[in-house]
Amino acid sequence: MQIFKIIRENGKKYFDRIRNERLKQNLLQAIPFWIASLIAGLIAVFYSKIFSLAEQLSLSVFHHTNWAIFITAPVCFVIAWIIIIKLSPYAKGSGIPQVMASIEFANPKQNHKVDKLLSIRIIIAKIISSCIMAIGGGIIGKEGPIIQIAGSVFRKINLWLPEWWPKISKRNMIMTGAAAGLAAAFNTPLGGIVFAVEELTKTHISYFKTALFTAVIIAGLTAQGLLGPYLYVGYPAINNPSASVFFCVILVAVLAGLCGSFTGKWMLMIVKWKSSFKKLSHHFIYVVCCALVIALAAFFLGDVVLNSGKELMTGTLFTAQKYSPWYFPLARMGGSILSFTTGTAGGVFAPALSAGASVGSAMAGWFHLSAVNSNVIILCGMVGFLTGITRTPFTSAILVLEMTDRHNVIFHLMLAGMIASIVSMIVDKHSLYDHLKVQYIHDINKEEEETLQQKQLAEAI
Repeated sequence: MQIFKIIRENGKKYFDRIRNERLKQNLLQAIPFWIASLIAGLIAVFYSKIFSLAEQLSLSVFHHTNWAIFITAPVCFVIAWIIIIKLSPYAKGSGIPQVMASIEFANPKQNHKVDKLLSIRIIIAKIISSCIMAIGGGIIGKEGPIIQIAGSVFRKINLWLPEWWPKISKRNMIMTGAAAGLAAAFNTPLGGIVFAVEELTKTHISYFKTALFTAVIIAGLTAQGLLGPYLYVGYPAINNPSASVFFCVILVAVLAGLCGSFTGKWMLMIVKWKSSFKKLSHHFIYVVCCALVIALAAFFLGDVVLNSGKELMTGTLFTAQKYSPWYFPLARMGGSILSFTTGTAGGVFAPALSAGASVGSAMAGWFHLSAVNSNVIILCGMVGFLTGITRTPFTSAILVLEMTDRHNVIFHLMLAGMIASIVSMIVDKHSLYDHLKVQYIHDINKEEEETLQQKQLAEAI
C-alpha cells in the first residue's frame, strides 16, 4: 500500500509539473499576440483620426473654393505617388493582396521575402501616402491599409522575440494581424474573424482560433476604448421590409456584383497596361491625368465623387434623399479605378461599399421604393459590390451587418452576397486581390532572381 501511495504522489507531482509547463508555454505564446494587437489597435486609431481629418480638409477646401480641386488633386496625387516610389513600392494600393502574398511566403525557404511586404517602412509609407491622397480627394479607403499595417506590426513583434521564446507560426501571426486590423478599422470583430477564414486562409481555424479571437478582441477593444463604441454606418431604419423587396434584392445583387467585378477587372487591365511604361515620366503623366479627371468630375458633379464615400452611405441611409441619379455609381466606380491605378496607397473596401450604396440607391429610385425598402436595397448593394471586388460574400454580409446592427435583414444580406458571388464569376473567376497577390509574388521572385544573377555575374568578373 505504501508503494502505491508513493507512486500516486509522484505521479500527481509529475502531471502537475507538465500542466504548469503547458500553461507557461501557452502564456508565452499568447503574449506576443496580445502586445501586437494592442499596438495595432493604437496605430489603427491614430491612422483613422488622421485619415478622417485629411478627408475633412479635402471637403472643406472644395466647399470653400471648388476650383481649387484642380490644384490640390494633382499636387497631392503626385506627392503620394512619389512617397510610395521612394519609401516602398509594395506599400501601394490596398494592402490586402500584399498580406495574402506574405502568407504564401511565410515558410522557412521564402520567409525573407515577407520583409518586402510587411515592415515598418511599409507602415510609414502607407499612412503618409494614403492621407495625402485623401487631402487631394482620392477615392480610397483606410481599411485595406490598416490590414497591411496590422500585419506588419504582428510580423515585427514575431521577429523581435528572443531565441529562447516558444516558436510561433509566422503564417498564423500574419493572418491574425490582418483580422485584427480589419476588426479595428470597421469596429467589426466578427467580420475580422470571417475575413481571416474566408479570404486569408484555407486551413482549419482550430489551428489558431485562440490567438485569432483574442487578437481581434484586444485590437477591437483598443479602438473602441479610444473612439467609443461606434457603428461605422449607424442604425438605418429597416423595420418590417415588405416581402416583395426580395425581388429587388436579387436584382441589386446581380447589378452590384457585376459592377464590382467589372471595376476590379478594369483596375487589373490598367495596371497591366501601366506595366508597359518604360519611363517614370509616363507614370507621372498618368497620375496627373487621373487627378485632373477626378477634379473635373467633382467640379461638375459635386463632392459625391471625392474620398471614401462614407458621407454618401450615411446620406442615402439617414436622410429623405433615398434616390441617387444613375450616374452616381459610374462616378464612384470611375473615381475608384483612377485613384487605385495611380500607384499610391489606399484601399478599395470603403469605396466599394459607397459605390454599392449608390447602386442600391439608384435602383430604389427606379422602382420608387419606400424608405425602409430603399435602405434594405442600399445595404444589399453594398454587400453585392464588395463581394464583386473581393469574392468574399460572407465577409461582406457580416461587415455590413455589424456596421448597422440590423440583424433582421441578415438573410437579405446573405442572399445578396451569394448571388453577387455567383454572377461575378461571369466576369472573372478570381478576385482583384487574387490577381494582385499573384502579381506581387511574381514581382518579388523576379527581383530575387535578378539580384542573384547580378551577384553571380559580379563574382565571375
